[in-house]
Amino acid sequence: MTLMALLLLCIFLILFFLYFWGLNPHLVTVYLLSDQSVTYPVAFIVIGCAVAGLTLGVAAYLYGSLTNRWSRWSKDRSEKKQKEINAIYREGVGRLLSGDLKKARMLLQRALDKDPRNVETYIAMASLHSQEGNPADGLTLLGKARDIDTKSREVLFKTASLQEEMGHDDDAMDAYMELITLEKDNRKALRSLRDLYIKHERWQDALETQRKVLKTGPGANRMSEEKEKLLFLRYEMARQSIAENDLDSAKSELKDIIRQMPEFAPARVTLGDAYVSQERGKEAAKTWQEGFLKLSKGVFLERLEDYYLEREDPSSLLSFFRDTVLKRGDDLVLRLFYGKLCLRLEMVDEAMEQLQAIESSGLETPQVHTLLAEAHRRRSRPDEAISEYQKALGVGSRLRLSYVCEECQTKQQEWNSRCPSCGAWGTVALVDRKVILEAKPVEAMVVHHGER
Repeated sequence: MTLMALLLLCIFLILFFLYFWGLNPHLVTVYLLSDQSVTYPVAFIVIGCAVAGLTLGVAAYLYGSLTNRWSRWSKDRSEKKQKEINAIYREGVGRLLSGDLKKARMLLQRALDKDPRNVETYIAMASLHSQEGNPADGLTLLGKARDIDTKSREVLFKTASLQEEMGHDDDAMDAYMELITLEKDNRKALRSLRDLYIKHERWQDALETQRKVLKTGPGANRMSEEKEKLLFLRYEMARQSIAENDLDSAKSELKDIIRQMPEFAPARVTLGDAYVSQERGKEAAKTWQEGFLKLSKGVFLERLEDYYLEREDPSSLLSFFRDTVLKRGDDLVLRLFYGKLCLRLEMVDEAMEQLQAIESSGLETPQVHTLLAEAHRRRSRPDEAISEYQKALGVGSRLRLSYVCEECQTKQQEWNSRCPSCGAWGTVALVDRKVILEAKPVEAMVVHHGER
C-alpha cells in the first residue's frame, strides 16, 4: 500500500468519524463494575470497537502468517536433513552389499549420528556386524532399535536371524513367536519357526506350525510343497507314536499318508515295521511287497530279506523273488537283491545267473562287481574274482587313485584345476588327503636276536 493511499484512507476514516459523531452526539455510560462506569459518546465507542477488532484481526493475520512461514521453514529444513541422511544411508547400504565394510561402517555411523532414532540404520549396522563376525554387537544395536520401535517386524526378523547365526535357537524361536503375535499370518516367520522346530525334532510343534502356514494361504506355486511338508511331519509324528508304543494310532496315520501320497516310500516301510512290532508278520511282508511292486525301491527288499532270514524262512522270500522275476525280468534292482540273497544262501549258480543278467545290460556299479567278485570267489575262480574286485574299487592297471573336491565333496576320477561341480579352483585333491597327512608312521624298532 502506498503512502498516498494510506493518507487517503486516514482522511476518509476521520471524515467518517466526524460524520458519525454528528449524527450520534449522545453519551453512553458503560459499567465496568457495579460501582465503576465510564461515559463516552456513541461514536467513540463504535469507532473504538471497530479499531480494536481491526487490530485483533491484523494481529491474528500476522501471527498466522509468521507461524506458517516458520512451519514451512522448519519442514523444508527437516526434509533437507532427512534427504541428506537417506543419501548417506543408501550409500552405506550399497557399500555393505558390495563388501566394502570399512566404508559402509563410516557412512552408516555418520547416518546414525545425524539421526539416532532411525531404525533402518540400526538394522543395517547389525548386518555389518554380522558380516564382520560380531553378531553379538549386532544384537546390541537391534536392542536399541527395539526401544525406539517395539513393533518393528524388520527388527524382530533381524534379531531372530542373528540369534540363529549364533546358535541361540531358543532365543530365535522367541523372536519368531513375538513376530507371529504381532502378525499371526506372517508366513515367513511361521516357516522359519517351523524349520527350527524340525531342526530340533520337535515334531508336534512343527506340525502345528505347518498347519498355520497352510491356513495363511501360501501362493499356488508353494501350496503343493507345503502340503507335502505337512505329510512329512505327520509321518514323523507317526514314527514318534511307534516309539511310544501307540501302534494303532501310528498305523492309521501311516495308511492315510500312503493314501494321500502313494509314492512316499518311508510311510510304507514304517507301516511294515509297525506290523512287525505287533507280531503281524504277514501284513508286514505284504506291505513291503506291495511297496516294492509299486515303487521299485530296494529298501523294501532289504526289509523282506531281514525279516524272512531272521525267522529262518528263506523259501518264502525265494518264492517271492522267483515269481516276481518272471513278471518283471527287466527290473535290475530286483535281480540285484535276488543275486545277493542267493549268495547269502550259498546258491552261487542262481546268484551268478541274476548278476550276469545285470552285467549284460551294461550296468557298471561297484555293488554289482562286488557281488560278482564274491560269487567267483565262492566258485574258486580267483582271477575272475580279483578282476571284479578291481572294477568295484575302480582300480585299473595304472592303479589310479580317486580325487575329491574339498569344497563340495564331489568325487572325480581325474584331477582338475577347477571342480566341474561347484566351480571352485584349486580344491580338487586326493581322497582322504588330510587324513593321510595327519597320520604318522610307526617308528621302526630294532629287534635283537632272540627278542620277540
